[in-house]
Amino acid sequence: MIRVALVDDQPLVRMGLSTLIATEDDLELAGEAGDGREGMALIRRVKPDVVLCDIRMPVLDGLGLLAEVTADPSLSGVRVVMLTTFELDEYVFEALRHGASGFLLKDASPARLLEAVRVVADGGSLLAPSVTRRVIAEFGAGSRPKQVHPRLKDLTEREREIVSWVATGRSNAEIAEELFVSADTVRTHVSRAMVKLQARDRAQLVVFAIQSGLER
Repeated sequence: MIRVALVDDQPLVRMGLSTLIATEDDLELAGEAGDGREGMALIRRVKPDVVLCDIRMPVLDGLGLLAEVTADPSLSGVRVVMLTTFELDEYVFEALRHGASGFLLKDASPARLLEAVRVVADGGSLLAPSVTRRVIAEFGAGSRPKQVHPRLKDLTEREREIVSWVATGRSNAEIAEELFVSADTVRTHVSRAMVKLQARDRAQLVVFAIQSGLER
């Protein structure tokens, strides 16, 4: 059973999400909160598997909540998916850099949202190609300086290559097809790279890769 917490200041959004979660046998609503501070209290109390969190809220916004979750070792198993109304939200990059496991538009289809919850709960991340392009564009425009990860030198040549493919937003299966190797081989290299770079999840690995200039 995947336990999901909802943090959003719009009651109608919370109602829609809770109704959707209730239709799935493998999902359980762990609780709801109307702002980030209430959300943190809820998260610390119930320790959900996945948090669907609005990025713009009163009292404490989504970025503030995310920062508190990732800084608390007792919440290391909690994954946060940010919800936004706008695809080009200026907080996209910061949220991913600080450990968000994914980004979803509020008008995403129910199937897409349920997929996100399950993928993230399974340790993956949901990073849509449009969001990946947004992050790459931020660096391509020179609006953010490159910051080479200090442990990048610890990666093998093959791991660096795989990470550069990950930064394109491709899945393990898609990367495997490009490189003529098995998906398990790609998964192994991705896992090792995440450990070496201390990436919380795949989304953060993408940010580290782009920051270090590894995007293809």
